[in-house]
This record gives sequence, C-alpha cells and structure tokens, in this order.
Amino acid sequence: MKPHLQVVGAVVVQNGCVLAARRGESRYAYVAHKYEFAGGKIEAGETPEQALLRELAEELRADARVLGAYCTVTHEYPDFRITLHTYRCELFSPAVCTEHEQLSWLPLAALDAGEWAPADAPVVERLRREGTCGNTGK
Repeated sequence: MKPHLQVVGAVVVQNGCVLAARRGESRYAYVAHKYEFAGGKIEAGETPEQALLRELAEELRADARVLGAYCTVTHEYPDFRITLHTYRCELFSPAVCTEHEQLSWLPLAALDAGEWAPADAPVVERLRREGTCGNTGK
C-alpha cells in the first residue's frame, strides 16, 4: 500500500497573479521543476492552518494569515497518494525563496496546469476559471 500524505498549500493571489513555487530536482521526476503552492506536510498534532503558517514561515520566511479553505484534491502518484488541502492566504511580508528553485507571481489568466505538479493542477484550473479566489491582495 502506498503512503498517503496529508499536505497543505497556500493560494496567495495579489494584483491578478498567484504565487507559484517551482520545485528543484526531485527523486520523483514527475514533480521535478514543476510549480506548486507553497506549503508542506501536516505534522502530528497540527491543524492544517497551523501547518500552513509553519510551512510558510519555514519555506518563504513570510508572515501570513489564513483567510479560508479553498479546495481539497486527492491525487495518486506512482509512489504515494497525496491529499492537498489548499487555503487562501495573505502575506504580510515579502516571500523569500529558500527551498525552491524559483518563486514567481504568475498571471491568473495565463496559468498553465501542465507546468504545475499534478496534484496542484486541479487547483490551478479552478483559479484560472474563476479569475480570482477572493484574495485580491493590496
């Protein structure tokens, strides 16, 4: 039986663009150099919201606020299953690239789900369809 990971991702939208974190090399080729929503695994004893704030502080050195749940996706990769819980978030400080290959603000209208990790792609499709997620930023 494959491991099933519970993870969180931050959907941060400002000025018509979404914050995208591009992964670097990975032992899993199917997610290497793909965009993803910043976040990570939910640790024992954490709520998803607590995990997301911790991950944003660790990965982006950013102070943030969780605004609300956005959507949840379950995806089966060749080596594991993942349930991705995404939340609309607001950043109070600039994001710093510490763990990813690149951080980018991508225009919602030009999002290409094929450039994202497969588990993140349905969230990207929803963002593109909606054009916003209710967090327009500053």
